[in-house]
Amino acid sequence: MSGLAKVDRDYSAGPCRRPARFARRANGSAAGVPRPAPDGPDSKVFDSPLGWHLGPIRRVIREFGLALITLGVIVLLFIAYQLFGTNLTEARNQTQLAKQFGTTVATGAPIKTVTPDSVPDALPATPPGGAVEHLVIPSIHVDKFVVEGVDEADLRRGPGHYPGTAYPGQNGNAAIAGHRTTYGGPFFELNGVKPGDPILITDLNGRTWTYIVHNQEVVSPNDVSVLDATTFPQLTLTTCNPRFSAAQRLIVFARLQGPPGVVESPAAVSAGASKTLRHDGSSGNADTVGFGTSTNLGSGRSSAWAPAILYGLLAIGTWLLARLVSKRSRRWYRGGAFTIGIALGLIPLWLCFENVSLLLPQSI
Repeated sequence: MSGLAKVDRDYSAGPCRRPARFARRANGSAAGVPRPAPDGPDSKVFDSPLGWHLGPIRRVIREFGLALITLGVIVLLFIAYQLFGTNLTEARNQTQLAKQFGTTVATGAPIKTVTPDSVPDALPATPPGGAVEHLVIPSIHVDKFVVEGVDEADLRRGPGHYPGTAYPGQNGNAAIAGHRTTYGGPFFELNGVKPGDPILITDLNGRTWTYIVHNQEVVSPNDVSVLDATTFPQLTLTTCNPRFSAAQRLIVFARLQGPPGVVESPAAVSAGASKTLRHDGSSGNADTVGFGTSTNLGSGRSSAWAPAILYGLLAIGTWLLARLVSKRSRRWYRGGAFTIGIALGLIPLWLCFENVSLLLPQSI
C-alpha cells in the first residue's frame, strides 16, 4: 500500500508534465524558445534542403563546382572509350575480316612453285575495307588482318597497307601502319621487336612470306622517306611514338627471307593508284614512287570538328534537360528521371567521342 500511496501522491501533486524532448519536437526548438513563423524573416533558413539559404554567389559556386565535376567525368569517360571502347570496335571488325579473308583464300587460285619464267600471280580484288593480308609477329603476339588504306576509317578495322607501296612478296617497300594504343593497339609493343625476329605475312593467294627484322628507328611525322620504294623486298611498319603521343613515329624495317615472288597487285588497287608526286615534285607511277610532300605518317581529320561540336552540344543539352526534369519531378521520381536522362545523353556523347578520335593522328 505504501507504493500505491506514493503513486497517488505523485499524481496528486499536479498535472503530468511532458518531458522537454517532446516539447522540442512540438515547438521545433528547446522548450520555451518559440519557432520562427513560416513567413517571418528567419523562414529563409529552411528554404534549402541543405538547411541554409543559398544566395546568388553560393549558387554560382555550386553550379561551377558541378560543371567541373561533370567535365572531369567526361574526360575519364573519353579515356575509357579510347582504351577500351575502341578495342571492342576493332575486335568486331577483325572478326568480320577473318571470315572474309578465309573465304577469299579458300576460293582463290592454288599456290604454285615460283620460277624465273613464272606468270605473275594476280592477288584477288578485295571489297572496300576488306582484308588484304594476314600479319603475324610472334615475338610481340600480334595476329591481325590488314586492310587496304591508312585513313582513320581503315585503321579502325586493323592495321592498314599504305596505298602505292609494294605488296608482301613483291620487290619493293611494303608499308603497313597500325594504331599504338587505341583500336586494339596492334603495334602497342612494336618497340619490343629485335633484329632477327620473324614477321609472317599471308597474302590473298594463301602464300606466307617471312620477313626478318633488320632495325628500327624513330622519325618525325613528316619524314615520309621511310615509305620510298626500294630495290629489294622490304617490309616497313609504322606507328606513333611514344605511347599515348603522336610527337614521333616508330619505324621497323624487315627484309624478305629468300627471293621475292612474282606477285601482281590486285586489279582494283592498281587501277586506282594512277600517279602521285615524288619528293622532287615530278610525277610517276604510284606503284614505284614515294608519297608526295603533303603526305605524313598519320594526321587527324579536320572535317570531324563540326560533328564533334554538334554531338557535344547535344550531350550537354540532354544533361541540362535531365537536371531540369529531375528538379521539377516529385522526390521519388527524381532518380528515375535523372537516370533516363543520363542514358539518353550517353548516345550523343559516344558519337562525340568517335569524332574526337578522328581528330587524333591515325596511328596513335
